[in-house]
Amino acid sequence: MFGYVRPFRPELKCRDFDLYRATYCGLCRCLRRRYGLAAPMLLNFDFTFLALLLWEPEEGFTPCKGRCHANPLRKLPMCPDSPALELAADESVVLAWWKLQDDLGDEGFGKRLAVRAMSWVFRAAYRKAARLRPEFDQTAERCLKELALLEKENCPSLDRTADAFARLLQSAAPGGGERGRVLSQMLYHLGRWIYLADARDDLEEDMARGRYNPAAARYGPSGDDESLKRTMSHSLELMGAALQLGEFGCRTALLENIVYLGLPLTQRAVFDGTWKEIKKQRMR
Repeated sequence: MFGYVRPFRPELKCRDFDLYRATYCGLCRCLRRRYGLAAPMLLNFDFTFLALLLWEPEEGFTPCKGRCHANPLRKLPMCPDSPALELAADESVVLAWWKLQDDLGDEGFGKRLAVRAMSWVFRAAYRKAARLRPEFDQTAERCLKELALLEKENCPSLDRTADAFARLLQSAAPGGGERGRVLSQMLYHLGRWIYLADARDDLEEDMARGRYNPAAARYGPSGDDESLKRTMSHSLELMGAALQLGEFGCRTALLENIVYLGLPLTQRAVFDGTWKEIKKQRMR
């Protein structure tokens, strides 16, 4: 989807990098098993982070071996199927579907044809995922329609537009109890941060094409990087504070790397213009 949520590789210990890669590959395999050969196209860093976040705390990590989707001749370490991977896979499909429907109203004629083709490819997968996760499906549809309406009105409020996407991502975690409250806080502020990062990343292109951009609607065509940085950094601080209240077992160090190092690095890259190169990098 967006790809902003990734670890800072130079500071990862080998075991944490192995855990991340096994989760990424495990999510790919889970998507393929549940939704068919085309489903790994939806694999992304953001939902790998969600799977790590949703996993029940474990003291150890024991991967299995599985065949790579991209190269079936290779066998790679992968996390075995689990409720966390299945939830992340289902919600990946749901969110991708509603993002495609939203794109139908935003893109030019040529891109709309491509979006319609993608919608046709994933229609059956979406229907299955929506049956499995009806609450998330309903929330995703409602929040993206609310967001589309705010954008159509050229809403000048960053908080209102970012809140719509933040509530969508917040609903990706099951609620209830202390763990539910921690996940809810983390995902709300992650969703808010992702929306604002994407707004800044697309600012120049949106201005050139005459499209709505929340940063431009709030601060003018050139935006206001300092103000935007402050509000994004505040969301990262609240997300990091919530992380310290949760119990994540052997995934704690990896999650801390992503939240305290990976996300700030991405934020800096979005503002200094280097993000477009960084996002091409793959996790090897």
